[in-house]
Amino acid sequence: METSLVILKPSAILHGYVGQIITRFQQKGLVIRGMKMMQLSEELLREHYAHLVDRPFFPDLLHSMMASPVIVMALWGNDAVEVVRIMTGATNGRKALPGTIRGDFSMSGQENIIHASDSPANAEIELKRFFSPDEIFSYLPTSLAYTYEPAEMK
Repeated sequence: METSLVILKPSAILHGYVGQIITRFQQKGLVIRGMKMMQLSEELLREHYAHLVDRPFFPDLLHSMMASPVIVMALWGNDAVEVVRIMTGATNGRKALPGTIRGDFSMSGQENIIHASDSPANAEIELKRFFSPDEIFSYLPTSLAYTYEPAEMK
């Protein structure tokens, strides 16, 4: 079992898609282990997007990510990082398949609704960036007995 970071970006908040997106993750069987709304600072965004700071579009990315508060979530489950990435879809909403979050809610590469960790190693780093240890909870919903077979509860 692993945990993935998800950020519902200002484009999700301002369009009112939050409930629909959270519902998709819960219906899939992912467990919300942490969730909060926060306003991202330029300092935090420069750290999070350090690999993009020198790109010409970075100022627009900063402006976009600070346009409203965001919702950050820690989603837990079997292969959570991969499952969330599949559900999220291609980075550019115009290229994301219908049925994915970006495919259904986005028409942009930048205003693409959601961020999801791209690997378990990066998820660990990102989760520590956005959550303190006391903001991530460990509990097992009773529904897990009907979500996974016993061998999958690793």
